[in-house]
Amino acid sequence: MSIDPGFIDELERFAQSRDQRVTSRYQGEQRTRERGEGLTFADYRRYAPGDDTRRIDWKLFARTDELYVTEYEAERNRTLHVLLDSSGSMGFAGAGAPPKFELAAKLGIGYAYLAARAHDTFRFAVFDDRPERLDRGRSTRGEVLGLVDDLGAREPAGEGAFDDALEAYADRIDDRSLVLVLSDCLAPAAAVEAGLATLARDNEVILVRTLDPVERDLPVSGDVVVEDPETTTSVRTHVGSRRRDSYRARLRGHIQDVADRARGLGIDYQLAESDADFFETFGTLWRT
Repeated sequence: MSIDPGFIDELERFAQSRDQRVTSRYQGEQRTRERGEGLTFADYRRYAPGDDTRRIDWKLFARTDELYVTEYEAERNRTLHVLLDSSGSMGFAGAGAPPKFELAAKLGIGYAYLAARAHDTFRFAVFDDRPERLDRGRSTRGEVLGLVDDLGAREPAGEGAFDDALEAYADRIDDRSLVLVLSDCLAPAAAVEAGLATLARDNEVILVRTLDPVERDLPVSGDVVVEDPETTTSVRTHVGSRRRDSYRARLRGHIQDVADRARGLGIDYQLAESDADFFETFGTLWRT
């Protein structure tokens, strides 16, 4: 798999066309709950000796004959964490579509680039049964170009353990952050929920589920050999209309189950199909 470095120039054109939204995604809309002297009113408290008298609300004093000072939410940009599934199933590519890993990698790179462009901090990791951090902590355009090279040379492999990997990564997050998880979610829905729950306790989380059109439609019939890309085991089976209908129904059920569980945790959920136009997909995701 390869990612053309010219992709970064396309991202820049995307950013220029949406500059106001790009900036607000990381700054004005992302406030901590720490009390300080930011711009957003939080609460009143009684005046105490030593408080800044400029923060006394004199209109409230006129009504209550008591001295109160205003408190505000401190504004601080959050760190972006990108978690990209690199297990074997992400390497699947149907006819005419890029591998799911390529789509997910470009979406993650897009977020990282726009964070760096806004002078915000990002962290980037891949995971299968455990997380592996790829960035060097610089959060610059050069760092993003390095990720393009790294991810372009990487081949998805190995068995995934969604819950274990995300739980391990959650322990590495020091403060409230924005976490973007990119995966095909081919694990039991309960395991997906368990992994996401550890991230969602203290962070805003976005889940993007990638889907290949061949996985979606199963456009095969007759005797076929199916291989598990994570364990490399294979099985011979026969695909007829009944089995195809059953498969599609089970897939739709799993997709809906994962979506419902994610949203139940307060997580933004998006389905990204690998045969769709990339920037249409990215633009939709960015607006969530």
